[in-house]
Amino acid sequence: MPPLRQGIIEDQVFLTGLDLTRKLGDREDSVEPGPFGSAWCIALTDLHRNFEAQLARKNRRRSPPVAIPAPIRFYARRDTPEAPLNQQALSSFLWSVADLLRGDYKQADYGKVILPFTVLRRLDCVLAPTKKAVQDEYALRTAQGVPADPFLRRKAGAAFYNTSSLDLTGLVGDQDNISSNLYAYIQAFSPEVRDIFERFEFAAQIDRLHKAGLLYQVTEKFARADLHPDRVDNHQMGLVFEELIRRFAELSNETAGEHFTPREVIRLMVHLLFVEDDGTLSGRAVRTIYDPTAGTGGMLSIAGEYLTEHNPGAELVMFGQELNPESYAICKADMLIKGQDVSNIAFGNTLSEDGHPGKHFDYMLSNPPFGVEWKKVEKTVREEHERRGHAGRFGPGLPRVSDGSLLFLLHLLSKMRPARDGGSRFAIVLNGSPLFTGGAGSGESEIRRHVLENDLVEAIIALPTDMFYNTGIATYVWVLTNRKPAHRKGLVQLIDGSSFWQKMRKSLGSKRKEIPDEGIATLTQLFGRATPAELARVLDAGGKELSRHVLFPGDTAPEPPEGGQVKRAPLSRLMRNEDFGYRQITVERPQRDAAGRVVLGAKGKQKGKPQPDTGLRDTETVPLSEEIEAYFAREVLPHAPDAWVDHDKTKVGYEIPFSRHFYVFEPPRPLEAIDADLAQVTARIQAMLAGLTA
Repeated sequence: MPPLRQGIIEDQVFLTGLDLTRKLGDREDSVEPGPFGSAWCIALTDLHRNFEAQLARKNRRRSPPVAIPAPIRFYARRDTPEAPLNQQALSSFLWSVADLLRGDYKQADYGKVILPFTVLRRLDCVLAPTKKAVQDEYALRTAQGVPADPFLRRKAGAAFYNTSSLDLTGLVGDQDNISSNLYAYIQAFSPEVRDIFERFEFAAQIDRLHKAGLLYQVTEKFARADLHPDRVDNHQMGLVFEELIRRFAELSNETAGEHFTPREVIRLMVHLLFVEDDGTLSGRAVRTIYDPTAGTGGMLSIAGEYLTEHNPGAELVMFGQELNPESYAICKADMLIKGQDVSNIAFGNTLSEDGHPGKHFDYMLSNPPFGVEWKKVEKTVREEHERRGHAGRFGPGLPRVSDGSLLFLLHLLSKMRPARDGGSRFAIVLNGSPLFTGGAGSGESEIRRHVLENDLVEAIIALPTDMFYNTGIATYVWVLTNRKPAHRKGLVQLIDGSSFWQKMRKSLGSKRKEIPDEGIATLTQLFGRATPAELARVLDAGGKELSRHVLFPGDTAPEPPEGGQVKRAPLSRLMRNEDFGYRQITVERPQRDAAGRVVLGAKGKQKGKPQPDTGLRDTETVPLSEEIEAYFAREVLPHAPDAWVDHDKTKVGYEIPFSRHFYVFEPPRPLEAIDADLAQVTARIQAMLAGLTA
């Protein structure tokens, strides 16, 4: 056979590789990757005249049509552009597979196809440059009869490999055997990758797509996307996964607790973790980081990127655990590509089955689900609480079953490295409920009491509302550590970051706001300086904000413009741990008979003592910083001289009324100004009525 010549079709309007394959049938010799990342290379031994005429009709800009001799090697470009690098556009491109699934799949099930295929294409592209070398190495080691695994990983230049001669592009060249070939291709991956697709239950989806006649079309669609890290970096890929999962969550009507953490919130948390440790992380530092609610691994990834950016010589070893099989699979795939040890990513429920028992970490991050009940694991958690007490994870107390977020905080406390070994710091996102829910003696109050009396809370930062994709509620970042610097000991810093936001150009679900980079920098600076601060807002005469300034002690406030004003409000406050504590005392009043005489006890310890009237019983909250007797004499006795305190019923509680510490009273307008406005409005109305009757 004479050597094949090459003809190149440059435009996207021509027949694609798929069209050529379909029309030429058995005249196709092979389908193999072309010299271009976006091309199909199809070797042909014959071109029928009808096909030549059809090609000429499509190639209308070439006149006269170029005669195409046989045999010829033909490079036909795809019918879509190069896989876009823009995250939003790439997400939309991958999401367009839903058009193929519509009718055969429910909307809520689209993710069962799109997510594993996206992971598969990503891994496929990562391994493409070393595929030939891995195949040769596999053949060599198999012939030698030695275990090939370590050699294949070295040849692949990654923590995983695939021994098949197929890839996603090659799979679409054999339409009749697409199902068996795709399954064989999956089985040729290294064990940790096979586990990823088992979590996706991908084999079941392959079978379902094959029966629906969609497997070839879906595979061909994904084969067009170039997801190599050189074109789509890990950060962009993480955003793509989260965008896809967010869309699936919206279609599934998932609850407000099922959400993903916005990347700017993660960046803020990472900055807060590392801002005081710049010196510690210099040089060849090796540190561990853990996320018990890892999701797709976004928090771990951003922490790694931050450390690499600030100290390329430092190494961050990542650990995590995730309950959702699909999120776990994506996280594991991401860690594989980053070269992390994927055995550090555990699967399962963190509360009932600790995936890293006995391990402690330098840093931790978490965004547990908001307001999600823990009834399914209640038996296991209560058993650990009652049996192991403070030797286990949940010794301080248990929150109400309707919200388990504080259980994750207790879990992280148990993972802190002892202070004598360097200690730990972690940041966790919680909603407003853990700040104040539960009275004295309740599980929530006892957990707050534990972290405050042990001086573990470093700071609490309020975030803007409407920050998360599936919920618009107020949220807070708690920063806890067992290695506070001297100037922070005994103190908790409260930072009101609720005004540091900008409106998004396009809302994503419930997410309408984002924290800009300068906002992250300001909040990080406030935390790092650990001093009180104020926010000064400069307003014009109409009340429009012109500028804002952060004022630290000693700073001079800006001058107001003519007719305008400068509004100042607390931005950062330092509170003592005991400022959040209180005693709940029970105030009793005597029971009286019909004649008004006090009823006395007749026997036992109560003999001769006034008997309490349960109908008049009341409770009072006394700050820990104040003596009970002094408070009682000042606040109660002047109104009820016969009252007394039942000290046996006194309880200690803790709450953090965050908003109260940042409330600024604005006096109402002067009555004269209000009267003047009313007179003006009344005059206008009378004038209008007069015009109607004239």
